[in-house]
Amino acid sequence: ESEKNVSKLPQNTQQPNDETSDDATSTTTGNPEFPTNKSIDNITITDSEETTEPSTPSSETEEDTLTPTTPPGESEESIASISIFFILLLLGISVVMVHLFINFNFHYLPESISFVLLGFVVGAILFILNLFGYDYQYQETFSPQFFFLVLLPPIIFESGYSLHKGNFFQNLGSIMVFAIFGTAISAVIVGGGIYGLGVMGVIYEMTLIQSFTFGALISAVDPVATLAIFHALHVDPTLNMLVFGESVLNDAVSIVLTKTILNQLPSDDSNNSGDMTAAQILGNSAWQFCVMFFGSALLGVLSALVSALFLKFVNLRRHQSLEFTMWVIFAFGPYFLAEGLHLSGIMAILFCGIVMSHYTHHNLSPVTQVTVQQALRTVAFMAETGVFLYLGLAVFSINKSFDLALIIWSIVLILVGRAANIFPLTGLLNVFRSVKISIRMQCIMCYSGLRGAVAFALAENLREYFHSDVTGYIVTTTLVIVLFTIVILGGSTLPLLKFLKADKGTKLTLSKTEEQVKYLFPGHTHLLFIH
Repeated sequence: ESEKNVSKLPQNTQQPNDETSDDATSTTTGNPEFPTNKSIDNITITDSEETTEPSTPSSETEEDTLTPTTPPGESEESIASISIFFILLLLGISVVMVHLFINFNFHYLPESISFVLLGFVVGAILFILNLFGYDYQYQETFSPQFFFLVLLPPIIFESGYSLHKGNFFQNLGSIMVFAIFGTAISAVIVGGGIYGLGVMGVIYEMTLIQSFTFGALISAVDPVATLAIFHALHVDPTLNMLVFGESVLNDAVSIVLTKTILNQLPSDDSNNSGDMTAAQILGNSAWQFCVMFFGSALLGVLSALVSALFLKFVNLRRHQSLEFTMWVIFAFGPYFLAEGLHLSGIMAILFCGIVMSHYTHHNLSPVTQVTVQQALRTVAFMAETGVFLYLGLAVFSINKSFDLALIIWSIVLILVGRAANIFPLTGLLNVFRSVKISIRMQCIMCYSGLRGAVAFALAENLREYFHSDVTGYIVTTTLVIVLFTIVILGGSTLPLLKFLKADKGTKLTLSKTEEQVKYLFPGHTHLLFIH
């Protein structure tokens, strides 16, 4: 406070001597409420030194300093409120779109692609308006922290909670092989290829850890659109579960693998990491990966078992609100506990959801069981829709560092990495499997490796680890790959299935919402739609 009083006292242009300045300083500091009548220079006082600058005439008085001003957070609060309303408006439009798709039997466009296209169109409109002088204040409501702490947990938990347990555990060994070793193979191929091409000067050059970090995050498979098509066409249950199980575990594996590689960065300078060899990176990452993977899974299982015992012996069935509240605490608590312990919250909440649906769900009252299913699916739908909308908006909102060679070679490497982990691992698994994975199924699995919001959020999160130039190229390349795989590969999955004759000629619907209704209310969908 005394520092502010010193800097705001009436000043003149006369240059005082050192003795006068010292006297004024001591007098003002000792009694800041009654400033001296002497004219002093503009003196800035810090903890370690004093600097004297030539003063300029000023008409500001001490009375002016007491005038109340507008709270500094008011404008930020207003912008945040408008941004939240804007996102809610887009969510409402998305709900109307899905409703119209279902009512008019327009089932040839997956919901995820329609959400991305909606975000792209809205972003283009805002961008054009900005060019014509209609300036708008846009606040980034999507951040890596918001995504990982708010949006992703309900999506992953809902995936584990609604999992078909029989087929999942029958194929658990194959799913684990594809999710762990397949993701590692893809990360090594993409990361090694990016590093080698950068050294040769073909693409933008990155360090070894930067290249392998990009390889790990871009290996996160998110085949939401493909799974909607699989459900619609009633493809082989084994194929459906292999793709679904791999996609669920692959996101968690990719996040853990990315974190373990980033942990190899030197603590003093995160940008000087080119001296580490590939063997050191792989060795340290393998050990940390095992600790995080299995430790997080164990934490999730234990939390789910505790919830089952608690809700069995503590009778909350007559008070459904209390029962549902305890269910929410047990469901999402493991995620934040694991993150606080530097484990993988995604892995913990995934296994927590699988175990809770098998044990805890049957200890709930019938009313709470229905409430849980509907609330969980609603929250997951809103989170997924928000993520896909932002992917479309991000085309015009992010700061882009474009390198065409890096984008093209990255797409080639992820396709090669996908093929290099599907076909060899399948050949190895068929030696031990009683139900073999056919060549036709292998081709569909190879083609269904879409990238999604997890990869993009991991790329955005690199801003606190790498230089802004490197992060800019990684974020832009990741966004282009995500949009390419969702729109191009996801949209062409249906013709591929028709060509390979993987469907059974059933009625086609690509709506994930309609499929969820059929799952929750088999034989009663007519109760939910008004014709």
